[in-house]
Amino acid sequence: MIDKTRDHGGNIGAAIAQFGGQPDDWIDLSTGINRMAYPIANMPPALWHRLPTGEDMAQALAAAQQHYGVTAPAMICAGAQAAIQMIPQLRAAGRAVVLSPSYNEHAACLRAQGWKVSAAPDLAAMRGADLAVLVNPNNPDGRVFTPDELLTLLPKVGLLIVDESFCDVAPHLTLLPHAGQDKLLILRSFGKFWGLAGARFGLVFGPQSDVQALRALAGPWPVSGPALHIARAAYADTHWAHATRARLSQDAAKMDDLARGAGWRVVGGCDLFRLYDTPDATAVQIRLARAHIWSRIFPYSATWLRLGPAGAADEWERLAAALT
Repeated sequence: MIDKTRDHGGNIGAAIAQFGGQPDDWIDLSTGINRMAYPIANMPPALWHRLPTGEDMAQALAAAQQHYGVTAPAMICAGAQAAIQMIPQLRAAGRAVVLSPSYNEHAACLRAQGWKVSAAPDLAAMRGADLAVLVNPNNPDGRVFTPDELLTLLPKVGLLIVDESFCDVAPHLTLLPHAGQDKLLILRSFGKFWGLAGARFGLVFGPQSDVQALRALAGPWPVSGPALHIARAAYADTHWAHATRARLSQDAAKMDDLARGAGWRVVGGCDLFRLYDTPDATAVQIRLARAHIWSRIFPYSATWLRLGPAGAADEWERLAAALT
């Protein structure tokens, strides 16, 4: 049985089982993963044969810190998801609040470690929590919070977790210049903006004590050697990052134009995903799925539908045809 409190995008296997086809037939727009991924160059075969070394880890981390312009302590993990699963173990279970609606793994992982979790509609409702979590820009509605707003909240909670998995398309929102402060943990995802979710590479920036504790929980080889190699190269390629940020901004606007043409209302989102209010989200998902385009709907809304921007030109043509 599917746990509707922990449903996710990217479940292309379920789409194929219901609507047929092969994986290559489908355009998966159900995630916030960039469809035009960073190109992977040939890798030394030794990366597949040996364990990652401490130097491999240090070089990848240094590349990330240089890319973001920070020197605060940080640790590498198997995607932001791994950090979400480990962070509830950093403190004794108490009262946690999650700004909602949000990525559902935050609340689920906290509850699994004994935390009493409640949903907060805004930052004011998070005050006084032993642990507070928010995503910025927020998934799925795209709400954003300025650094000043979050720094004002920081002293009013026991531990503030800011999930910046989509912040590569909104760098003005990041709290990374303030990373290393006590009681503040910042999560970054590599797979979404760079389009390489299969690499399972993520980062947590925070005070040294919490970073060391997370490293102990993650173990000696939290990510693969090939993932470290790819991330190091990608973080150094600032030209690709700038060009991709500009393209995604244009693509998000193009998505909104298609949605309005279909009669949908734009709820929000960021440049890696868009959220729309439709007459019937399930009916729209089925309609798109018959064209082998997968979308994201939500168990708590009968009308919300989330789509990531298409990638290559033929994908945009298929999407436009499915919506007309």
